[in-house]
Amino acid sequence: MKIAYLVNQYPKVSHTFIRTEILALEEMGISVERIAMRGWDAELVDPLDKQERKRTRYVLKGGAAAILAAIALALLSRPTRFFQALATAWQLSRGGERGVLIHLIYLAEACLVLRWVTKDKVSHVHAHFGSNAAAVAMLIRKLGGPPFSFTIHGSEEFDKPYQWKLREKIADATFIVAVSSFCRAQVYRSTEPAAWSKVHIVHCTIDPRFEELPTTAPPANDTLVCVGRLCEQKGQLILIRAMAALQDHGVEFKLVLAGDGEMRGDIEQAIATAGLQNNVRITGWVNTQEIVDLLEKSRGMVLASFIEGLPVGIMEAMARRRPVISTRITGIPELVRDRIDGFLVPASDVDALAEAIEKFLALSEEELAQMGDAARSRAWERHSASIETAKLVELFRHYVPEKANLEVF
Repeated sequence: MKIAYLVNQYPKVSHTFIRTEILALEEMGISVERIAMRGWDAELVDPLDKQERKRTRYVLKGGAAAILAAIALALLSRPTRFFQALATAWQLSRGGERGVLIHLIYLAEACLVLRWVTKDKVSHVHAHFGSNAAAVAMLIRKLGGPPFSFTIHGSEEFDKPYQWKLREKIADATFIVAVSSFCRAQVYRSTEPAAWSKVHIVHCTIDPRFEELPTTAPPANDTLVCVGRLCEQKGQLILIRAMAALQDHGVEFKLVLAGDGEMRGDIEQAIATAGLQNNVRITGWVNTQEIVDLLEKSRGMVLASFIEGLPVGIMEAMARRRPVISTRITGIPELVRDRIDGFLVPASDVDALAEAIEKFLALSEEELAQMGDAARSRAWERHSASIETAKLVELFRHYVPEKANLEVF
């Protein structure tokens, strides 16, 4: 069986779970073609990501000539299919977040990818996220290409189901993967009950390197680490306010923000305004080994997210025996059990977050070790690459025919 993975940008520092999933699929005997719209010139820090880039084909890298040639070939060789796909692109654009011109570009991209998957005898296309990659996969199918499925993560799919035309994409997909029960519930809200049976939960997986390396009990220090993109969804500004409150109460701490992103300037300004320059530092993007090193030196992980799917940073921290302080939102409570694997607080509640951090910093070494052990067991129980990818393999085998019935150019 040969599957094509279709992603907007691949590899991507903040989406290591896709790489882990692809590599695990290949270990289980599924051949995977990597296709991305962009990402060939992205800054990468992990050696595995750099290797993956060499194995990925990029839709936009070849320029307009290759895409125009693919459009002409699709129009001439399958005109009926082409105009059906054109109508679908128009329908997706109506009331959508992006207009008709962008959706015509998606159709053009679909024409090129169709040539690749037909030539390579790909029997199924799987996309990650319900945005443009899912739209392109849907248009490939309309053009006569292989059936498709896609994984929904959140939070943007939850915020914009109508603009992203989730109902239409779900209806055309062979099956849907949701990364948590909360995520599945949001998918149910966006589609007809008749389609619920094809929505399946497969959790995102943890990089196996986190399991291969030896772990240690959390050190009894005052250092916390926050791993994640610096963006509005992650709530780092609320975290800085909570740390400022702790400083006012005389609590000693160190905080490492491991990541980068569009809100770095705002966060740096908040750190300076609160006078936390000696307590808080930002690393920029880090690779897997650097994350491991930061976690090993920290007491635990803290993440003040407003909304998202299920943060990989939390999974990785727990896999390294580090308790987690986070918010009681979306899929997080499905993984983190309050006062067992860490602490959960209401989102945006500065006082509750500060109180939870203070309690966590006051735990004894024995309590800290117990919480770390519980977190590690919980993480690997729910997010092991071998267990979760096996579920995905079963879905492919169930839904994808042995021989794809594809139209030939």
